[in-house]
Formats: sequence, structure tokens, C-alpha cells
Amino acid sequence: MKHHTLPVSPKTVHWGYFSKKVEPSLVVKSGDRATIETLTHHANDDYERMIKGDPAAEAIYHWTKEEKTIARRGSGPTEGPFERGSGEGIGVHLMTGPVAVEGAEPGDVLEVRILDVRPRPSGNACYCGRCFGSNAAANWGFQYHDLIEEPKPREVVTIFELDTTGEPFAKAVYNYVWTPQTDPDGIVHPTIDYPGVRVDHSLIKKRENILANVRVPARLHFGTMGLAPSEEDFVSSIPPSYTGGNIDDWRIGKGARMYYPVAVDGAYFSVGDPHAAQGDSELGGTAIETSLTGDFEFILHKKNDLGGTVLEGLEHPMLETDDQWSVYGFTFSNYLAELGANAQIEVAQHSSVDRAMRDAFRKLRRFLMTVHNLSEDEAIALMSVAADFGVTQVVDANWGVHGSIRKNVFRCD
Repeated sequence: MKHHTLPVSPKTVHWGYFSKKVEPSLVVKSGDRATIETLTHHANDDYERMIKGDPAAEAIYHWTKEEKTIARRGSGPTEGPFERGSGEGIGVHLMTGPVAVEGAEPGDVLEVRILDVRPRPSGNACYCGRCFGSNAAANWGFQYHDLIEEPKPREVVTIFELDTTGEPFAKAVYNYVWTPQTDPDGIVHPTIDYPGVRVDHSLIKKRENILANVRVPARLHFGTMGLAPSEEDFVSSIPPSYTGGNIDDWRIGKGARMYYPVAVDGAYFSVGDPHAAQGDSELGGTAIETSLTGDFEFILHKKNDLGGTVLEGLEHPMLETDDQWSVYGFTFSNYLAELGANAQIEVAQHSSVDRAMRDAFRKLRRFLMTVHNLSEDEAIALMSVAADFGVTQVVDANWGVHGSIRKNVFRCD
């Protein structure tokens, strides 16, 4: 076993997509471990707290009229004219990687163990040692067209500070209503529609003393983590799919094991979208988006060895913790294959919790029948009385429902 380190830098991140065409930032063998840094794509909501004084963050976010360090942000076009910018924001997350796994082939399953997760402190001397994050009640949120106070509609950004002196929690610092922002290329962004646009704080009004008596328990986890799909060269980081991606389950943190079906040689694992806390559904648009560093272990399970294991027949992401297994249902299990050439744009037009629930049911049924040798009637009875289904997220274009079964139901006296 070898332990690698993968820091964030302009050479080790890609912005807004998974890709089988990006040169790997790291190559590992099965059994290797890696410490991987991740940056939030919302850091420019408060430049002073989340970017300033952090050389890597400053380099990655650097954008002036003369130079934009990472031009492409999203899986969209890279030649203008642009409506929003290169990549068009069809995918928004800052992803570290890819990590190539030696010997990984389509049909294999990659197990990714999260050994530890810790926050990245501010590099600004004014906030030395303190950690911050941002939540956006955004235009893609479930609430956006169902508001009761004026102005309607509106997007609101809330800045949180993470306290890690004891049991970690987040506390709100201030919030503000998004106002149109003009990027260095002169493009006006009336809404939060392109990642990495620096918010000019002279144009917004801070509202302090908000959520005054509220402490949000921290759930450090990675919202977007997975492998490169085979269908397209560049795939938006927003909709989750059969190789993982933007699942947004707060359980994917320390101690979790994620299993992903390998779709391309090398697997090409990327991780980003780090979160300090999130509830099931991520209803308003985002979690508390922060920057985290994780310790990971990679275990490759070859396709010829999967029979008779919990990975037999696995064609979708699956979570294992000490207590349970969880499968993930989506509106489309593999939207890239099901929707065709314009899938990355069209998937958001079909979002459905009903379809995601149906997909989660079918996946958990298969797991119980294949892995635990239950009949269909036994599996359905067990799901009704012992499985837990929850809304993972309703904001990622390909909406999600998780189905979980506790391990202790299979214990025999």
C-alpha cells in the first residue's frame, strides 16, 4: 500500500465535468491510499473568507480581463460567442482528479473508502484558522417559484462559519440577496448561472444577526464523487448517474464506502463539491458549500470476482456504512443513454421524484434478491417493513431517492 498526496492546483482540478479525456492527476494501484484536497465552487460568494491568502484557491479562481486560469467551467462549448462563459456552466463543481486506477476495466467495481474528512481553514490572516462555507437558495432550488415574501423570485446567499473546537457545528454569519454581477469578460449574471463569478460586496447588502439561535450540526461529506462515464467525452457534474457523480447524500463522509461500476479503462475517479452540512433533499439549491480535505483508500474489485459477493450484478453506485447499505435511484438511471445527444440539457426538464422512487425500489429489490437470496415476495415484504426510502436531492436535474436497508435485520440468533 502506498500513500499519495493530491493537492488542489490549476493542474489537478477540472471545473464542472467528469471526463475520460482529462489527463490523470494521479495514478494509484488497488489498495493505495491518497490524501486529496477539494475546493468549493462557491468560494467567491465571499472572497475575503474563502479565497484570499490561500495561494492554491487564488490561482484556481484567478480571472481578470487579461487572464482566466481555468477557462472551461462546464461540459458545454469552449469556443464563443458565449452566453455565460466557456463551458457555459453546464456543470459547476470544482473536481480534483481524475485519479486513474491501474488495471480498472469496464465491468469492474471500484470501492472508495473515506477514511477521514477535515475542513480547509481560511488563508486570510484576518480569519486565521477559521473555516467558512456558503449556502445558496438558488434559481434551481425547489422553492424558487413558491416564495411568499417579496421580492419574488429571489436568490439568497448565506455565509456560515464552521466551529470545530468541539463537536463541529455551523453558525450563520450573514446573508444577502443576489444582485446582478458582471464578470471580468463583461458578461452580466442576473442569477447564479455560472461558477466562480466573484461577488462584488459593494453591490450587495449584508443582513447580519440571522439564524441567531441556530447551530447546524456538521456533516462533513463530498456531494460529488464518482467515475467517468463512457457515453460522452465531457459530462456535466450536475446530474448524477450510473457511475456516481452529484449524488448529494450527507452520509458519504468519514467511514463510508462507496461502490461504483467502472465504465472506462482506469476508472477515472474525481471528487469535489465538499459540504459542511446538508439535509436530505438539499431543497434550496446547495448545502453549506465549503472546502475539505479527505483521506481515501481505493480497492478494485475485478468483474470475474464479483459473483457471490455484495457487488454481484452492481450497475449503479452503492453506499456501505457500518450499519447499512444504500442504493440510489434517479429519475433516469443512466440519463446519458436514455435521453440521447442533448441529454445533459434535457434531463432537467424531466425531473421526477416518482421515477426516482421507482428506480430506487428496483435497485434495492435486485440487491435483496441477488445478494441475500430472497424471493421477490420476501424482498418486497422486507422493504415495506424494514427499508428506509428518502429524498436524496431535488436540485440536481436528475432527482434522487435513496433506499437503505440496515445490516442487523439479517442477523440470526
